[in-house]
Amino acid sequence: MTGTFNPADVLHILPEVFLTVVALGILVLSFAAPSRRKWIEILAVVGVGGTAILLVQAAVPLFRPGGEPYAVFSGMYLVDKFAIFFKVVFLVATLLVILMSIDYLPLIGVPVGEFYAILLFSTLGMMFMASGGNLLSLYIGLETMSICIYILCGFLKQDQKSNEAALKYLLMGAFSSGVILYGISLLYGLTGALDLKEVAASIATMDLSNPALLLAMVMLTAGFGFKIAAVPFHMYVPDVYEGAPTAVTAFLAIASEAAAVAALLRVFLGAMPHIQVDWTMLFWILSVLTMTIGNIVAMAQRNIKRMLAYSGIAHIGYVLIGFVAGTELGISAVLLYVLVYAFMTAGAFAMVILLHTETVKGDLIEDFAGLGQVKPIAAAAMLVFLLSLTGIPPTAGFVGKFYIFGAAIHAKFYWLALIAVINTAISLFYYMRVAMVMYMQEAPTGLVLSSSRPLYLALGFAVLGTMVIGIYPGPFLELARASVFGLLP
Repeated sequence: MTGTFNPADVLHILPEVFLTVVALGILVLSFAAPSRRKWIEILAVVGVGGTAILLVQAAVPLFRPGGEPYAVFSGMYLVDKFAIFFKVVFLVATLLVILMSIDYLPLIGVPVGEFYAILLFSTLGMMFMASGGNLLSLYIGLETMSICIYILCGFLKQDQKSNEAALKYLLMGAFSSGVILYGISLLYGLTGALDLKEVAASIATMDLSNPALLLAMVMLTAGFGFKIAAVPFHMYVPDVYEGAPTAVTAFLAIASEAAAVAALLRVFLGAMPHIQVDWTMLFWILSVLTMTIGNIVAMAQRNIKRMLAYSGIAHIGYVLIGFVAGTELGISAVLLYVLVYAFMTAGAFAMVILLHTETVKGDLIEDFAGLGQVKPIAAAAMLVFLLSLTGIPPTAGFVGKFYIFGAAIHAKFYWLALIAVINTAISLFYYMRVAMVMYMQEAPTGLVLSSSRPLYLALGFAVLGTMVIGIYPGPFLELARASVFGLLP
């Protein structure tokens, strides 16, 4: 890997440059021609598609035999398989959210141009997080993403819950960002470096029981614990998920969580592999607390967005299992699970939007009553997502949990795997409660669903991704394994 800066470095970030130009174009168009909603929507889709094409072109040399990752801008920005994998997940999530939003935004009165521009800027921040080879560049990406999401959460200016969600997320997010920055400053003070590899090399030569080093680890764990919504840093999540527009909630659940996981892996595996014994036990405890409390509290929820919020917290607990394992199998299982979670969670939130009309918000579990009788295809799609979230074959959720739990057993974390299996059994209760309401209760008179074609397209993509990965997981697992090459020490 080389870290020398030259003007040609810009060529290696063409996907990010293209996405930035499109987001700025959407912002200008929204002010110059606000009535051109269709053009704005098309431009948003083209922006994601064009970025994906440029990303694939950049990925081809890396995934060829002998393909080597490289660093640009003096090593601050990494172009490797790990970054490419997560960027693909971000773009998939963004595309699905755009498709969900096309007819949903006018229904709830959200300005289309500003929404899509900020959505793309947030995605841009996530892409910088995935490629961060330096603690400073990674932090800048984190703040770019976070500030945009604070705005997205509060887009319903006349809605008290939306304002509350944005304010809570802003205050907690600012606090957690300060904690992360304090952890970074401690690492910089100890090592004199911000580059992840230089920090790791410096830590390797010092006393690993240094209190300042352990404090830096704890501060970074707490900060990133907030960003991934791990217990006990999760308290803001249910209110934010409930109050934010559903399309924003879906983006939070999929892309934001994936970006935080990518940053967590970069920092702890890239900068602090020599104190892995210390942070492994810390994340072991966080994993158990997160999956257990998430699943138990989810059982008491009547609002499906709050239920999915606690469900998402529980799934972060499962993701941390692979991180605790710390092996190639464990980290590749984390990447696979992030991809799987994107499809099944996007589908679940798309179903909430499907039920959202001028008279019904679709937020309550009771709003799904009788869906299996009136709209059997839509109910079948929701059932697929619920089964996948539970981890029942032949869905992608089963494959994700199978490899996560297998990684824990392979690394001899038997108790952690057993607790995860018990939690999976607990989750069956609240997921199947939704299925029971769909198929066992009578539908209300005049049940109406959204007629949005883009929304149905998003649902189709989500079902296809959930089933294809569940039935034929081999290529996706191999892609995940290839993507962790070079990340582990």
